[in-house]
Amino acid sequence: MEGPIKACERGFHACERAVDVLDYYPAGNCVVHEVEQDGILDRDGEGTKIASSKIKIGARLDVAGIVRATFEYNKEHCTEEHTNPKQASAGESGAASAGDRGAASAGYRGAASAGYRGAASAGSYGAASAGESGAASAGSYGAAVSRGSAEVGKEGIAAARGNGVKVKGGLGAILVLAEENKSDFGIAAWKAFVIDGETYKADTWYRLKGGEVVEVKEDDQ
Repeated sequence: MEGPIKACERGFHACERAVDVLDYYPAGNCVVHEVEQDGILDRDGEGTKIASSKIKIGARLDVAGIVRATFEYNKEHCTEEHTNPKQASAGESGAASAGDRGAASAGYRGAASAGYRGAASAGSYGAASAGESGAASAGSYGAAVSRGSAEVGKEGIAAARGNGVKVKGGLGAILVLAEENKSDFGIAAWKAFVIDGETYKADTWYRLKGGEVVEVKEDDQ
């Protein structure tokens, strides 16, 4: 594209963090691709949106791909400046990382990650990830991934992989569950579904049982 390039006005637009695409398109019916941007670049200044004069369209991302890409962005932006072995917090658009059994929290558009049995939480538009037996939560339009439990607000994405894992989301959220083989940690069964308020209820925990999505009862929390 020739001529001036300005974010939100003119140019090819993309987001550095995959889940941020959901700020602009509804989760249920948008198509997301990996892209490479080049030439003249201009940043939005608020989120991770960038406008460019050149763009190359790459592979299409499914729900798992969006979660994975967001998780990788989250890890890459958790710097030592915001890292503490047990507890870490960061403000708006900040990144926080905590080690095993630690707690990490980040504010609006922030990124938080925690290790084994850790807890990570992020605000609206944020990303949170936690390791084995951990818990991750993010607000509306955010992303949460964990090997324990993961929850997210409306129009967000939450994914959990492991054994006996569970997910919860607000209306319009995309949830992913993957159960592993106990012998080799390969995926034994997985499901992806949307919280539509009818078949799947908002703010309700779900897990896989016999390869099917089932609601987690209060006495089974």
